[in-house]
Amino acid sequence: MRDLMTIAEGARSAKRAVARLGVSGKNRALEAIASALEAHTEAILSANAEDIARGRENGLNDGLIDRLTLTPERIAGIAEGVRQVAALDDPVGEVLWMKTRPNGLRIGQKRVPMGVIGIIYEARPNVTVDAAALCFKAGSACILRGGKEAFQSSQCLTRLMRGALASCGLPEDAINLVEDTSRSTANQMMRLNGYLDVLIPRGGAGLIRAVVENATVPVIETGTGNCHIYVDATADLDKAAAILKNAKCQRISVCNAAESLLVHADVAERFLPLAAEVLAPDHVKLHGCARTREILGSAVLPATEEDYAREYLDYEISVKVVDSLDEAIEHVNTYNTGHSECIVTESYTAAERFLDEVDAAAVYANASTRFTDGFEFGFGAEIGISTQKLHARGPMGLEALTSTKYVIYGNGQIR
Repeated sequence: MRDLMTIAEGARSAKRAVARLGVSGKNRALEAIASALEAHTEAILSANAEDIARGRENGLNDGLIDRLTLTPERIAGIAEGVRQVAALDDPVGEVLWMKTRPNGLRIGQKRVPMGVIGIIYEARPNVTVDAAALCFKAGSACILRGGKEAFQSSQCLTRLMRGALASCGLPEDAINLVEDTSRSTANQMMRLNGYLDVLIPRGGAGLIRAVVENATVPVIETGTGNCHIYVDATADLDKAAAILKNAKCQRISVCNAAESLLVHADVAERFLPLAAEVLAPDHVKLHGCARTREILGSAVLPATEEDYAREYLDYEISVKVVDSLDEAIEHVNTYNTGHSECIVTESYTAAERFLDEVDAAAVYANASTRFTDGFEFGFGAEIGISTQKLHARGPMGLEALTSTKYVIYGNGQIR
């Protein structure tokens, strides 16, 4: 087992080689990674089975087990995500602008690699590959620190990726996994000044808060997802029901799943029974306001302030009847986590107000919040979904993983 400082030294050395690579060299390595994952699917599944068995022994809930689980289809999807990253335009070296000053200096700005990017994440083995592929295509080395729940899976995936780099004559230390999953190592990683150029946490609220509060290296904050579906007075109710079911039930363990439902009072008596009907096959537990309980009965649990603010990551959802678009927007902006919000409406005016006034990284009119994803946005894989407002916001693809620098051409000017 390599200690963290050995890993950091290796990554800092490898970053120079990665930064010098042209697009063809990076894409050749990414194709080798994708092929290696496909060729060793059985080995990945075997390692993943160990993680799942240990997770069940340790009492992980169904949502976390789902996040942890790999299948042949999911592995194929991960490999396809790597190929999509390879197919993307390379942002490194892109000149954003160039201007000539009155003194003859030509000053421009271009995209450059970050250097070494650290990722701390939880029980999501797919993040091991997504993060490595994106960092590599963006010209940076990476240090990955996954949770102990997915350790065997992440170790297997990292070994395959490092082997693919070596087969291309590239330094394995461009992709690194911290094998010590103790909290002390995570804390040490947060303070790798001089080695890490940026640290990105991806996981639950507790992990993100710990990194933001304790890191001395720069941090890009990704966020939890208390995502809302608001059914407006003019909504097509069948469309709204389909969007709700997809956003809530298609995959409960992800940060873009719906956790809260708001319904305009004018359509509440018609829509809430329909909502309960489409959610019933998945046994979704409802936490509702008094008016919701009047319409649907005592099977609906009374909603608390905590319910309205909660990211369930389970078959549960909070429900509130509102009297106006204003009230809906106020509720969303009070309880949301800045992730993804949706209005279902046939009113252009209502849609535009919701899109303009709701404060979130992604705001939808008449589409499921489940689309907030780098793959769906055409970015290939994603490093995470930033809910902060500095540097990057929303799904973080290649451009979000680069920095910029100024380049100045002169012919002897002095000041």
